[in-house]
Amino acid sequence: MRVDVDQEAGSGVSVTGAPRSDNRSETIVRAENLRKQVISPEGPLVILDAIHFQIGRGERVAVVGASGSGKSTLLSLLAGLDTPSQGRVWLAGVDLGGLDEDGRALLRAQRVGFVFQSFQLLLGLTALENVMLPLELAGQAEAGRLALELLDRVGLKARARHYPSQLSGGEQQRVAIARAFAGNPDVLFADEPTGNLDQKTGHRIIELLFALNREHGTTLVLVTHDPELAAYCDRILELDDGRLRGEKHNAEAR
Repeated sequence: MRVDVDQEAGSGVSVTGAPRSDNRSETIVRAENLRKQVISPEGPLVILDAIHFQIGRGERVAVVGASGSGKSTLLSLLAGLDTPSQGRVWLAGVDLGGLDEDGRALLRAQRVGFVFQSFQLLLGLTALENVMLPLELAGQAEAGRLALELLDRVGLKARARHYPSQLSGGEQQRVAIARAFAGNPDVLFADEPTGNLDQKTGHRIIELLFALNREHGTTLVLVTHDPELAAYCDRILELDDGRLRGEKHNAEAR
């Protein structure tokens, strides 16, 4: 399903030089001395500072911390949605600093999936069409069949022709998860994926997310306040006031 973007990246830097691998010891995400500073009405504001870590292929990592600690900003930097004020990020073996905006977008389309707290479904498209979209953008000839299979996997085949407004919050999040896995991404970034759901529905979403993770071998990087969600992860990174204050390896990850 990969799209060859070698000739398209505006920076002239190849983003196809890091082939997929099943080697779990391979580093798939790496952050080196990350710093993010913005200008506020009160002057310079440091959101993140001196962030270092790496994530191996297939790992499940939760980023936790109080509101305002920099969790969502970190996720944006790792995914190439934002650029650091200082430091470097490697995603799927590619230095994001070597790509322009178009090159980063192409890399994301090829290697990355996203799940958001607010679902981010396209309201004018049916559930099936939302899941088909990344497959069609990748030139997948059987996008409809594959998307329907994914909806069946998340228990929504019967709702394929329904629009997001006709679905519950939990159903919308299941569509979003199916869409995120549609391109068989190397990395899936999730920002508070259970934040808008009640406890029972959130638990079902967690079970589904990690079941698909096991099936696909996708690396998961999750921002969450939910201790149940974090408990499923192999490693927990704790941010405090923009700095990485702690790291916990979870030997009992489910």
